[in-house]
Amino acid sequence: MILVHGEIREDREQLAVITAMQADMYRTLARGDFPQPETVIRACDTLLGRVLAGEFDSTVNPLLTRFGISRTYFEQMARLFSRPCLEYKCGIELCDVDGPVGRPPIGGTTLRRRMPLGILLHIAAGNVDGLPAYSVVEGLLAGNINILKLPAGDSGLSILLLEQLIRVEPSLAEYIYVFDVPSTETETLRTLAGYADGVVVWGGDAAVRAARTLAGVDTRIISWGHKLSFAYATPDASDEDLRGLARHICETEQVLCSSCQGIFLDTDDRDCDRDRDREVQLSFARRFFGILREVSDAMGAADYGMRAKNAIHIYNERLEAHETGHTIFSGHGVSVICAEDSQLELSYMFRSVWVKRLPRSGMVAALRPYKDHLQTVGLLCPDPADRAALAELLSRSGLVRITTGAGMSRMICGEAHDGTYPLRLYSRTVETDVVDPSP
Repeated sequence: MILVHGEIREDREQLAVITAMQADMYRTLARGDFPQPETVIRACDTLLGRVLAGEFDSTVNPLLTRFGISRTYFEQMARLFSRPCLEYKCGIELCDVDGPVGRPPIGGTTLRRRMPLGILLHIAAGNVDGLPAYSVVEGLLAGNINILKLPAGDSGLSILLLEQLIRVEPSLAEYIYVFDVPSTETETLRTLAGYADGVVVWGGDAAVRAARTLAGVDTRIISWGHKLSFAYATPDASDEDLRGLARHICETEQVLCSSCQGIFLDTDDRDCDRDRDREVQLSFARRFFGILREVSDAMGAADYGMRAKNAIHIYNERLEAHETGHTIFSGHGVSVICAEDSQLELSYMFRSVWVKRLPRSGMVAALRPYKDHLQTVGLLCPDPADRAALAELLSRSGLVRITTGAGMSRMICGEAHDGTYPLRLYSRTVETDVVDPSP
């Protein structure tokens, strides 16, 4: 299905619509009555009330089961559409550039105002249902026309939410286009990218590279993710903090950019004793495995298919342990792998984590090579002064979100995307000289 001018249509109409839509969008831009943030906020807040009241549970609940996401976490995500969150977001991201008549600089001869970038093409990822709709909402808040390419295997939630948003506020209809274009249809995607002033890409390196081949040199590429996140712990991290990290791992199943993939352990000591450090690592991993297993048992098992897949991975890990030097703790559907390297990498996910040694003295050198993939670190350190020092070092290493272990995927109003404010990237600043009419 596709969404055009507020109407859901059949896929067979897609090519004809895409061919003709440029003229429609240019007419919209020429008219200049861009959506105002208040209009978008009011519509989102109204729709959110219906979502939280359960009106769309027949679509939402199967998705929560499919991705192993709790109702509580879903409602936290949904509240990003609320009036307080969106008002705060606009206040933070647009406060120094927005204004009804613009702000003249010193001297008073030039008017400065924010304008939308124009047309955005959103190439969405499929790891979180509803995120494509949120990406479009951000484009609307900045006043843009938004073209959404749905991810493969999309559940239909995004197109449902956007259709309902238009029903709440019909004036948004000409600012939202949704298409189900396979990634293999490169010519169609190239056409859409050619219409756009900016291409918003949610995905990994391959998705960003593909977007660059589709878009012209005069089109802005704005990429979000995929990112890698991890925990950094001192050996004396408390059981309470480790339990919070374990709950986060089980709740997110490690599928989000902000999900913990593994734990780097600060094993730096003055003796530089490798065997001692290895024993500290093994002791820590054994302790965390016990906590992760208890939390997983209490929260209920992960998806059976994912557990079966991980069982194969862990079996192979055991077969290769004589070559890799890995020590594996596994059971009850969870696993902790002690590794000898200090590389940041994706875990097997679904309650499987790695533990690696990373002395703070080597942190910057180890993490900076991943500069474009770093996002969240859950910092587990009981000493306040030491925690502050580690937080500063992690920020210098390239991390943009430093949280507790339990709060790695927490969402707060007005927070940045990967260290950047999106509404600013979706906007441009126009400066106009004021001419004094008097002789």
